[in-house]
Amino acid sequence: MRLEIISRNYKVSDHLKEIIEKKVDKFSRYFEDDAVVKIALKQIGKDKYGMEVTVFFAGNNLVRSEVVSDNMYNNIDLALPKIEGQIRKYRTKLGKRIKQTALEGEEVKAAEAASPARKKTISLQKCSVEDAIAQMELVDHTFFIFLNETNGMVNVVYHREDGGYGLIDLVY
Repeated sequence: MRLEIISRNYKVSDHLKEIIEKKVDKFSRYFEDDAVVKIALKQIGKDKYGMEVTVFFAGNNLVRSEVVSDNMYNNIDLALPKIEGQIRKYRTKLGKRIKQTALEGEEVKAAEAASPARKKTISLQKCSVEDAIAQMELVDHTFFIFLNETNGMVNVVYHREDGGYGLIDLVY
């Protein structure tokens, strides 16, 4: 597993880097050697620090967590357990594929454009509504676009304000 630490408007100390490396190393039990953990550290204003942790594995698959606090060391203790919780929560639901095939072809591939706006390119995957909800939870997003294996149409699942889930059937 490879670790990449990216800093924006923040100077990363050697001590912080050592702590991150030590804590991220425990994820190696969940993923194969080709997994990449990207950690983006940034200062937000005077007293806020942000950390975004994204784990890319088995091609186009990912799990991510983003936290903001008044201390970068606190961010480590907030973000990494959140990633581990996402992995554990869906490990059983998605089968034993995390270590074996690392969730083959189930999720989104993200890329940043050269402009300041973020652009994401997704790989449209054929899956059931239940699998789409599981994938949405894995990447910690509020919606997920997929190709419904039941009707062959593009659908969107999303979190509803009442805590449930919604399904949008697109007509095109």
